[in-house]
Amino acid sequence: MIKWGFSGILLTWVISCNPSNPNSEMGPPVLPDRVLNAAFLIVDGVYNSELMAPLDVLHHTVFHTEHGIKVFTVALERDTITSFEGLRFLPDYSFDSDTIPPIDILIFPSAEHSMTSDLENTKLIDFVQLTGQKALYVMSLCDGAFILAKAGLLETHQCTTFPGDIEKFKTTFPTLTVLKDVSFVHDRSMITSAGGAKSYDPALYLVELLYGKAVAAKIGKGLVIDWNLATIEHTRLP
Repeated sequence: MIKWGFSGILLTWVISCNPSNPNSEMGPPVLPDRVLNAAFLIVDGVYNSELMAPLDVLHHTVFHTEHGIKVFTVALERDTITSFEGLRFLPDYSFDSDTIPPIDILIFPSAEHSMTSDLENTKLIDFVQLTGQKALYVMSLCDGAFILAKAGLLETHQCTTFPGDIEKFKTTFPTLTVLKDVSFVHDRSMITSAGGAKSYDPALYLVELLYGKAVAAKIGKGLVIDWNLATIEHTRLP
């Protein structure tokens, strides 16, 4: 079970945060009472930045809190995945493995074909849809938002994607509310982000949401990031 730190109060206003916004504080952290499982879905052509930045951040929670995050990779098949930049990965699990741990956090990093052929991969989309509906949080980096949208996870949610692909995102999914000029958008269980070098932002934000500002700051310090949520342009719909 998760101990939600909001005392059962549902906040209904939108908070768009910037350095001068006094409402950028998140309040009490969730403080999970168990280890959370974070699955990174990887496909051929995955971009190194969008995979490694959030994986690095979430993994480091185990060094700063009793109930940190266990990270692992999942792919269509348990065979070598080659990133866009040429790194090779062996996934921990395949989609049809009966040993995948229950997924609390689902992360889809952008890949070379996130806007094209990956959208037509029925097995991929079905897995994202089924798993994403059950997860506590779902995060996309860069054009990974296209996959979440195709799986129907972003309907009625505000969201964002890679800045240069926002217009294509709007055209491909015209019913969505797409925000620009933000690093990430958190709407209920969905966290979508701009990606690239900003891929650290949504991951550190999730750490702060779950474990508090001090833990996020310590992880940021280890990565030589002066983490301060108040300086990050983002939109949060609690």
